[in-house]
Amino acid sequence: MATKFTWTARDGQGNEQKGELTAETRDEAFNSLARKGYQGIALTEKTTFGLTKQKRQKITEKDIVVFTRQFATLFNAGIPIVQGLDILATQCENKSLGKIIGQIKTDVESGSTLSDAMKRHPKLFDDLFVNLVAAGETGGVLDDILQRLATYIEKTMKLKKKVKGALIYPSMVITVAVLVVAMIMIFVIPVFANIFGDMGVALPLPTRIVIGLSNFLSGIGGVILFASLAVVGYAIVRYRATEQGRVVTDRILLKSPLVGDLLRKVAVSRFSRTLGTLIQSGVPILDALEICAKSSGNRVVEQLIYGVRSDVTAGKSLAEPLSKHPSIFPAMVVQMVNVGESTGALDQMLVKIADFYDDEVDNSVANLMTMLEPILMVFLGTVIGFIVVALYLPIFRMGDVIGK
Repeated sequence: MATKFTWTARDGQGNEQKGELTAETRDEAFNSLARKGYQGIALTEKTTFGLTKQKRQKITEKDIVVFTRQFATLFNAGIPIVQGLDILATQCENKSLGKIIGQIKTDVESGSTLSDAMKRHPKLFDDLFVNLVAAGETGGVLDDILQRLATYIEKTMKLKKKVKGALIYPSMVITVAVLVVAMIMIFVIPVFANIFGDMGVALPLPTRIVIGLSNFLSGIGGVILFASLAVVGYAIVRYRATEQGRVVTDRILLKSPLVGDLLRKVAVSRFSRTLGTLIQSGVPILDALEICAKSSGNRVVEQLIYGVRSDVTAGKSLAEPLSKHPSIFPAMVVQMVNVGESTGALDQMLVKIADFYDDEVDNSVANLMTMLEPILMVFLGTVIGFIVVALYLPIFRMGDVIGK
Protein backbone atom coordinates (compact mmCIF):
# COMPACT_ATOMS: atom_id res chain seq x y z
CA MET A 1 0.00 0.00 0.00
CA ALA A 2 1.38 3.39 -1.03
CA THR A 3 2.23 5.84 1.75
CA LYS A 4 2.49 9.60 1.63
CA PHE A 5 5.64 11.30 2.93
CA THR A 6 6.57 14.91 3.51
CA TRP A 7 10.23 15.63 2.89
CA THR A 8 12.89 18.29 3.34
CA ALA A 9 16.27 18.19 1.65
CA ARG A 10 19.03 20.33 0.12
CA ASP A 11 19.38 20.69 -3.63
CA GLY A 12 22.64 20.88 -5.58
CA GLN A 13 23.08 24.55 -4.67
CA GLY A 14 22.61 23.86 -0.97
CA ASN A 15 19.14 25.43 -0.79
CA GLU A 16 16.54 23.75 1.41
CA GLN A 17 13.57 22.30 -0.47
CA LYS A 18 10.31 20.80 0.81
CA GLY A 19 7.57 18.69 -0.70
CA GLU A 20 5.41 15.58 -0.62
CA LEU A 21 5.63 12.27 -2.45
CA THR A 22 3.96 8.87 -2.48
CA ALA A 23 5.93 5.61 -2.30
CA GLU A 24 5.52 2.01 -1.18
CA THR A 25 8.25 2.24 1.47
CA ARG A 26 10.45 4.83 3.15
CA ASP A 27 13.53 3.45 1.33
CA GLU A 28 11.79 3.84 -2.02
CA ALA A 29 10.88 7.44 -1.19
CA PHE A 30 14.44 8.17 -0.08
CA ASN A 31 15.98 6.62 -3.21
CA SER A 32 13.58 8.55 -5.43
CA LEU A 33 14.75 11.86 -3.96
CA ALA A 34 18.41 10.81 -3.94
CA ARG A 35 18.25 10.04 -7.68
CA LYS A 36 17.14 13.63 -8.24
CA GLY A 37 20.31 14.89 -6.60
CA TYR A 38 18.89 15.87 -3.21
CA GLN A 39 21.04 15.59 -0.09
CA GLY A 40 20.29 15.72 3.64
CA ILE A 41 16.91 14.08 3.03
CA ALA A 42 14.45 13.94 5.95
CA LEU A 43 11.20 12.00 5.52
CA THR A 44 8.05 12.07 7.67
CA GLU A 45 5.24 9.58 7.11
CA LYS A 46 1.69 10.95 6.80
CA THR A 47 -1.73 9.43 7.41
CA THR A 48 -4.39 9.08 4.74
CA PHE A 49 -5.96 12.26 6.13
CA GLY A 50 -2.83 14.23 5.33
CA LEU A 51 -1.85 14.70 8.95
CA THR A 52 1.56 13.76 10.26
CA LYS A 53 1.39 10.70 12.47
CA GLN A 54 1.66 11.50 16.15
CA LYS A 55 4.31 9.89 18.32
CA ARG A 56 2.71 6.96 20.09
CA GLN A 57 5.26 6.87 22.86
CA LYS A 58 6.37 9.99 24.68
CA ILE A 59 10.08 10.73 24.48
CA THR A 60 11.37 11.97 27.83
CA GLU A 61 14.55 13.78 28.81
CA LYS A 62 15.70 10.54 30.44
CA ASP A 63 15.44 8.81 27.04
CA ILE A 64 17.62 11.54 25.52
CA VAL A 65 20.19 11.15 28.31
CA VAL A 66 20.39 7.38 27.78
CA PHE A 67 20.72 7.84 24.01
CA THR A 68 23.44 10.48 24.42
CA ARG A 69 25.49 8.41 26.87
CA GLN A 70 25.22 5.25 24.76
CA PHE A 71 26.12 7.15 21.61
CA ALA A 72 29.18 8.66 23.33
CA THR A 73 30.29 5.19 24.49
CA LEU A 74 29.94 3.70 20.99
CA PHE A 75 31.75 6.62 19.37
CA ASN A 76 34.55 6.47 21.95
CA ALA A 77 34.93 2.74 21.19
CA GLY A 78 35.74 3.62 17.57
CA ILE A 79 32.37 2.71 16.04
CA PRO A 80 31.50 5.02 13.09
CA ILE A 81 28.62 7.47 13.53
CA VAL A 82 26.26 5.77 11.05
CA GLN A 83 26.87 2.31 12.50
CA GLY A 84 26.42 3.65 16.04
CA LEU A 85 23.13 5.31 15.11
CA ASP A 86 21.96 2.09 13.46
CA ILE A 87 22.73 0.11 16.64
CA LEU A 88 20.92 2.63 18.84
CA ALA A 89 17.90 2.84 16.52
CA THR A 90 17.54 -0.95 16.60
CA GLN A 91 18.07 -1.42 20.34
CA CYS A 92 16.24 1.68 21.62
CA GLU A 93 13.45 0.70 24.04
CA ASN A 94 11.45 3.80 23.13
CA LYS A 95 10.23 3.01 19.60
CA SER A 96 9.38 6.65 18.86
CA LEU A 97 12.94 7.71 19.65
CA GLY A 98 14.30 4.73 17.75
CA LYS A 99 12.39 5.85 14.68
CA ILE A 100 13.85 9.35 14.89
CA ILE A 101 17.37 7.99 15.40
CA GLY A 102 16.81 5.96 12.24
CA GLN A 103 15.84 9.14 10.38
CA ILE A 104 18.99 10.86 11.66
CA LYS A 105 21.07 7.90 10.47
CA THR A 106 19.49 8.16 7.02
CA ASP A 107 20.22 11.89 6.87
CA VAL A 108 23.86 11.36 7.87
CA GLU A 109 24.21 8.60 5.25
CA SER A 110 22.95 11.02 2.61
CA GLY A 111 25.60 13.61 3.44
CA SER A 112 24.29 15.64 6.36
CA THR A 113 26.44 16.35 9.38
CA LEU A 114 25.18 14.86 12.64
CA SER A 115 24.30 18.32 13.98
CA ASP A 116 22.34 19.22 10.83
CA ALA A 117 20.44 15.93 11.01
CA MET A 118 19.56 16.54 14.67
CA LYS A 119 18.55 20.11 13.89
CA ARG A 120 15.58 18.75 11.93
CA HIS A 121 14.10 17.48 15.21
CA PRO A 122 14.01 20.66 17.35
CA LYS A 123 11.51 19.22 19.86
CA LEU A 124 14.12 16.66 20.91
CA PHE A 125 17.41 18.42 20.18
CA ASP A 126 17.34 22.11 21.05
CA ASP A 127 19.80 24.81 19.97
CA LEU A 128 22.13 24.01 22.84
CA PHE A 129 22.29 20.31 21.94
CA VAL A 130 22.79 20.98 18.22
CA ASN A 131 25.45 23.66 18.75
CA LEU A 132 27.42 21.48 21.14
CA VAL A 133 27.33 18.56 18.72
CA ALA A 134 28.48 20.89 15.92
CA ALA A 135 31.35 22.09 18.14
CA GLY A 136 32.26 18.48 18.90
CA GLU A 137 32.28 17.59 15.20
CA THR A 138 34.47 20.58 14.36
CA GLY A 139 36.91 20.00 17.22
CA GLY A 140 37.05 16.22 16.88
CA VAL A 141 35.87 15.70 20.46
CA LEU A 142 32.33 14.48 19.83
CA ASP A 143 32.50 11.74 22.48
CA ASP A 144 33.51 14.24 25.18
CA ILE A 145 30.79 16.64 24.07
CA LEU A 146 28.13 13.92 24.19
CA GLN A 147 29.16 12.92 27.71
CA ARG A 148 29.08 16.59 28.74
CA LEU A 149 25.63 16.97 27.20
CA ALA A 150 24.29 13.95 29.07
CA THR A 151 25.62 15.34 32.36
CA TYR A 152 24.11 18.74 31.60
CA ILE A 153 20.67 17.26 30.83
CA GLU A 154 20.76 15.11 33.98
CA LYS A 155 21.52 18.12 36.18
CA THR A 156 18.82 20.16 34.42
CA MET A 157 16.32 17.34 35.02
CA LYS A 158 17.15 17.27 38.73
CA LEU A 159 16.69 21.03 38.94
CA LYS A 160 13.29 20.87 37.24
CA LYS A 161 12.24 18.01 39.52
CA LYS A 162 13.10 20.05 42.61
CA VAL A 163 11.08 23.05 41.42
CA LYS A 164 8.10 20.91 40.42
CA GLY A 165 8.17 19.16 43.78
CA ALA A 166 8.21 22.49 45.58
CA LEU A 167 5.19 23.75 43.64
CA ILE A 168 3.15 20.54 43.34
CA TYR A 169 3.02 19.64 47.04
CA PRO A 170 1.34 22.84 48.31
CA SER A 171 -0.93 22.86 45.26
CA MET A 172 -2.12 19.34 46.08
CA VAL A 173 -2.68 20.19 49.76
CA ILE A 174 -4.67 23.32 48.86
CA THR A 175 -6.72 21.39 46.29
CA VAL A 176 -7.58 18.63 48.78
CA ALA A 177 -8.44 21.21 51.45
CA VAL A 178 -10.76 23.10 49.08
CA LEU A 179 -12.48 19.87 48.01
CA VAL A 180 -12.98 18.73 51.62
CA VAL A 181 -14.46 22.08 52.65
CA ALA A 182 -16.65 22.17 49.53
CA MET A 183 -17.99 18.66 50.24
CA ILE A 184 -18.79 19.65 53.83
CA MET A 185 -20.51 22.87 52.75
CA ILE A 186 -22.56 21.26 49.97
CA PHE A 187 -23.53 17.90 51.50
CA VAL A 188 -23.10 18.03 55.30
CA ILE A 189 -24.21 21.53 56.27
CA PRO A 190 -27.68 21.27 54.61
CA VAL A 191 -28.45 18.24 56.83
CA PHE A 192 -27.62 20.25 59.96
CA ALA A 193 -29.56 23.23 58.59
CA ASN A 194 -32.70 21.08 58.38
CA ILE A 195 -32.16 19.81 61.93
CA PHE A 196 -31.72 23.34 63.25
CA GLY A 197 -34.82 24.45 61.37
CA ASP A 198 -36.87 21.75 63.12
CA MET A 199 -35.52 22.90 66.49
CA GLY A 200 -37.05 26.33 65.99
CA VAL A 201 -34.29 28.12 67.92
CA ALA A 202 -32.54 31.36 66.98
CA LEU A 203 -29.21 30.52 65.36
CA PRO A 204 -26.00 32.30 66.42
CA LEU A 205 -24.11 34.43 63.87
CA PRO A 206 -21.35 31.86 63.04
CA THR A 207 -24.00 29.24 62.27
CA ARG A 208 -25.96 31.65 60.06
CA ILE A 209 -22.75 32.50 58.16
CA VAL A 210 -21.93 28.82 57.55
CA ILE A 211 -25.49 27.96 56.48
CA GLY A 212 -25.61 31.03 54.22
CA LEU A 213 -22.37 30.00 52.51
CA SER A 214 -23.69 26.46 52.17
CA ASN A 215 -26.91 27.66 50.54
CA PHE A 216 -24.88 29.86 48.18
CA LEU A 217 -22.49 27.06 47.13
CA SER A 218 -25.17 24.38 46.76
CA GLY A 219 -27.43 26.66 44.71
CA ILE A 220 -27.00 28.81 41.61
CA GLY A 221 -24.32 30.81 43.42
CA GLY A 222 -21.98 27.83 43.39
CA VAL A 223 -22.50 27.38 39.65
CA ILE A 224 -21.78 31.07 39.05
CA LEU A 225 -18.67 30.95 41.27
CA PHE A 226 -17.32 27.83 39.54
CA ALA A 227 -18.03 29.29 36.08
CA SER A 228 -16.37 32.59 37.05
CA LEU A 229 -13.25 30.81 38.31
CA ALA A 230 -13.13 28.72 35.12
CA VAL A 231 -13.42 31.84 32.94
CA VAL A 232 -10.73 33.67 34.94
CA GLY A 233 -8.43 30.64 34.76
CA TYR A 234 -8.96 30.30 31.01
CA ALA A 235 -8.34 34.03 30.53
CA ILE A 236 -5.07 33.82 32.47
CA VAL A 237 -3.92 30.82 30.41
CA ARG A 238 -4.80 32.59 27.15
CA TYR A 239 -3.12 35.81 28.28
CA ARG A 240 0.04 33.94 29.27
CA ALA A 241 0.09 32.39 25.80
CA THR A 242 0.69 35.90 24.36
CA GLU A 243 4.17 37.45 24.37
CA GLN A 244 3.11 40.35 26.60
CA GLY A 245 1.24 38.01 28.95
CA ARG A 246 4.27 35.73 29.28
CA VAL A 247 6.49 38.69 30.18
CA VAL A 248 4.00 40.07 32.72
CA THR A 249 3.32 36.72 34.44
CA ASP A 250 7.00 35.76 34.49
CA ARG A 251 7.84 39.12 36.10
CA ILE A 252 5.11 38.59 38.72
CA LEU A 253 6.45 35.10 39.49
CA LEU A 254 10.02 36.37 39.89
CA LYS A 255 8.83 39.04 42.35
CA SER A 256 6.45 36.72 44.19
CA PRO A 257 7.28 36.54 47.93
CA LEU A 258 6.39 32.84 47.93
CA VAL A 259 8.36 31.39 45.00
CA GLY A 260 10.28 34.40 43.63
CA ASP A 261 13.52 33.65 45.51
CA LEU A 262 13.43 30.02 44.37
CA LEU A 263 12.83 30.94 40.71
CA ARG A 264 15.62 33.55 40.74
CA LYS A 265 18.09 30.97 42.05
CA VAL A 266 16.93 28.50 39.40
CA ALA A 267 17.50 31.18 36.73
CA VAL A 268 21.08 31.80 37.90
CA SER A 269 21.83 28.07 38.07
CA ARG A 270 20.42 27.39 34.60
CA PHE A 271 22.20 30.39 33.04
CA SER A 272 25.55 29.53 34.63
CA ARG A 273 25.46 25.83 33.77
CA THR A 274 24.29 26.41 30.20
CA LEU A 275 26.85 29.13 29.49
CA GLY A 276 29.65 27.22 31.22
CA THR A 277 28.90 24.03 29.30
CA LEU A 278 28.78 25.88 25.97
CA ILE A 279 32.03 27.78 26.56
CA GLN A 280 33.78 24.58 27.73
CA SER A 281 32.76 22.99 24.44
CA GLY A 282 34.21 25.80 22.33
CA VAL A 283 30.99 27.62 21.39
CA PRO A 284 31.67 31.38 20.90
CA ILE A 285 30.36 33.46 23.80
CA LEU A 286 27.90 35.49 21.69
CA ASP A 287 26.32 32.31 20.30
CA ALA A 288 26.37 30.81 23.80
CA LEU A 289 24.56 33.82 25.29
CA GLU A 290 21.89 33.61 22.59
CA ILE A 291 21.31 29.94 23.40
CA CYS A 292 21.20 30.78 27.13
CA ALA A 293 18.51 33.38 26.45
CA LYS A 294 16.37 30.97 24.43
CA SER A 295 16.67 28.19 27.01
CA SER A 296 16.15 30.37 30.10
CA GLY A 297 12.48 29.37 30.50
CA ASN A 298 11.55 32.89 31.66
CA ARG A 299 10.81 35.80 29.31
CA VAL A 300 12.14 38.42 31.74
CA VAL A 301 15.43 36.56 32.16
CA GLU A 302 15.54 35.97 28.39
CA GLN A 303 15.26 39.71 27.66
CA LEU A 304 17.88 40.41 30.32
CA ILE A 305 20.36 37.95 28.76
CA TYR A 306 19.80 39.43 25.30
CA GLY A 307 20.67 42.82 26.82
CA VAL A 308 23.84 41.33 28.30
CA ARG A 309 24.70 39.89 24.89
CA SER A 310 24.32 43.33 23.28
CA ASP A 311 26.74 44.83 25.82
CA VAL A 312 29.25 42.03 25.26
CA THR A 313 28.94 42.58 21.50
CA ALA A 314 29.78 46.26 22.13
CA GLY A 315 33.04 45.19 23.78
CA LYS A 316 32.13 45.03 27.45
CA SER A 317 33.08 42.18 29.75
CA LEU A 318 30.43 39.68 30.81
CA ALA A 319 30.54 40.76 34.46
CA GLU A 320 29.82 44.43 33.70
CA PRO A 321 26.30 44.04 32.21
CA LEU A 322 25.44 41.31 34.74
CA SER A 323 26.13 43.79 37.54
CA LYS A 324 23.26 45.96 36.25
CA HIS A 325 20.74 43.31 37.33
CA PRO A 326 21.41 42.61 41.04
CA SER A 327 17.88 41.29 41.57
CA ILE A 328 18.75 38.28 39.38
CA PHE A 329 22.56 38.15 39.52
CA PRO A 330 23.81 38.92 43.07
CA ALA A 331 27.17 40.58 43.71
CA MET A 332 28.79 37.22 44.51
CA VAL A 333 27.90 35.88 41.05
CA VAL A 334 29.23 39.01 39.34
CA GLN A 335 32.50 38.83 41.30
CA MET A 336 33.01 35.15 40.46
CA VAL A 337 32.35 35.84 36.77
CA ASN A 338 34.81 38.75 36.91
CA VAL A 339 37.48 36.52 38.46
CA GLY A 340 36.79 33.83 35.85
CA GLU A 341 37.24 36.32 33.02
CA SER A 342 40.43 37.71 34.58
CA THR A 343 42.03 34.28 35.03
CA GLY A 344 40.84 32.77 31.75
CA ALA A 345 38.78 30.16 33.59
CA LEU A 346 35.30 31.55 32.98
CA ASP A 347 33.82 28.18 32.01
CA GLN A 348 35.03 26.50 35.22
CA MET A 349 33.83 29.42 37.35
CA LEU A 350 30.37 29.30 35.76
CA VAL A 351 30.05 25.59 36.51
CA LYS A 352 31.04 26.28 40.14
CA ILE A 353 28.37 28.99 40.33
CA ALA A 354 25.81 26.52 38.95
CA ASP A 355 26.78 23.85 41.50
CA PHE A 356 26.53 26.40 44.32
CA TYR A 357 23.09 27.55 43.22
CA ASP A 358 21.88 23.98 42.82
CA ASP A 359 22.56 23.60 46.55
CA GLU A 360 20.82 26.94 47.16
CA VAL A 361 17.77 25.64 45.30
CA ASP A 362 17.75 22.60 47.62
CA ASN A 363 17.80 24.92 50.64
CA SER A 364 15.06 27.14 49.19
CA VAL A 365 12.82 24.14 48.51
CA ALA A 366 13.35 22.86 52.06
CA ASN A 367 12.63 26.31 53.51
CA LEU A 368 9.53 26.66 51.35
CA MET A 369 8.17 23.33 52.56
CA THR A 370 9.00 24.22 56.18
CA MET A 371 7.15 27.51 55.84
CA LEU A 372 4.14 26.27 53.87
CA GLU A 373 3.26 23.17 55.88
CA PRO A 374 2.32 24.97 59.13
CA ILE A 375 0.59 27.79 57.23
CA LEU A 376 -1.57 25.34 55.29
CA MET A 377 -2.32 23.26 58.38
CA VAL A 378 -3.28 26.34 60.43
CA PHE A 379 -5.49 27.63 57.61
CA LEU A 380 -7.23 24.29 57.13
CA GLY A 381 -7.61 23.79 60.89
CA THR A 382 -9.09 27.27 61.31
CA VAL A 383 -11.66 26.73 58.55
CA ILE A 384 -12.70 23.27 59.76
CA GLY A 385 -12.69 24.45 63.37
CA PHE A 386 -14.95 27.40 62.56
CA ILE A 387 -17.41 25.09 60.79
CA VAL A 388 -17.45 22.60 63.69
CA VAL A 389 -17.98 25.35 66.27
CA ALA A 390 -20.73 26.90 64.13
CA LEU A 391 -22.53 23.54 63.99
CA TYR A 392 -22.27 22.84 67.72
CA LEU A 393 -23.26 26.31 68.99
CA PRO A 394 -27.02 25.76 68.33
CA ILE A 395 -26.80 22.38 70.08
CA PHE A 396 -25.19 23.99 73.14
CA ARG A 397 -27.82 26.75 73.08
CA MET A 398 -30.55 24.10 72.89
CA GLY A 399 -29.03 22.40 75.93
CA ASP A 400 -29.09 25.68 77.87
CA VAL A 401 -32.76 26.20 76.98
CA ILE A 402 -33.65 22.68 78.12
CA GLY A 403 -31.66 23.15 81.33
CA LYS A 404 -33.64 26.27 82.20
